[in-house]
Amino acid sequence: MKYEEYEQYREELLKSLTQQEITLKSLAVEITAIRQKVSRRLEKEIIKALKELNFLQVQFEIAVRPLDHLNSQGQDEVEFMLSTNMDLKPIGDAASGGELSRIMLAVKAVLAQHDEIPTLIFDEIDVGISGRTAQMVAEKMAYIGMTHQVICISHLAQIGAMADSHYLIEKTSRNEHTSTDIRLLDEKESVGELARILGGVEITDSVRESAAEMKQMAEQVKVTLR
Repeated sequence: MKYEEYEQYREELLKSLTQQEITLKSLAVEITAIRQKVSRRLEKEIIKALKELNFLQVQFEIAVRPLDHLNSQGQDEVEFMLSTNMDLKPIGDAASGGELSRIMLAVKAVLAQHDEIPTLIFDEIDVGISGRTAQMVAEKMAYIGMTHQVICISHLAQIGAMADSHYLIEKTSRNEHTSTDIRLLDEKESVGELARILGGVEITDSVRESAAEMKQMAEQVKVTLR
C-alpha cells in the first residue's frame, strides 16, 4: 500500500524525521545544561581530591564544548583539562604517566559512589611519589576499595600495607625458560614483603617491626574510613 501512495508515505517519513530531530535537539540542549551545571560541582570535588593526593598548585576544569552535529552522547565534546604549574591543557598533555594514575585515582574517588564499574586496576600509580604522598594515595585506594575491587601493582610499602589481600608476583627462570608466578601471602609473609621493600637486602628485626607497625596502622586507617 505504501508503494502505491509513495509520495504521501515519503512525506510522512520526512515529517516524522523532522519531529524526531526537534525532539533530539531539545533533549541535547537539556543534557548540555545538566553537564554545565554538574561539571562545576564535579570540578570542585576533583580539585579537593587532587589536593588530598598532594597536587598543591592544581587547576582542573571540565570543558564542555558544543559540536556542530548530534551524536549518541548529545551535542557536546567533553574534555578534562589540568594544570599543575602553568596553563590548562588536556590531561594527556599536562600529566606524566604517574601523575595521570593519581589524577584518575582522584576522579574515581569522587565518582566511587555513582558508577557501576566493579573493578579498578592501577599500575605505576607510585611512580615519583614517596612519604606522605604515598600514604595519601594508599588511603584513597582504601576508600575506593570499600565499594569496588581495587587491584594495584605497587613497589611502595605504604600502598602494600593498605591492601586487604597481598599477592606476590615473582619471575623465575628454569631450564632457560622464564615464568611468572603469583601467590596470596599470609599475614606473616605480607609483613616480610613489606620489610623487604623497606629494608632492601638486609632485613633486620627493627625493619620487620616497622613493617608490622605499618600494617597495623593501615588497618586502623581502614576502620576509620568505614
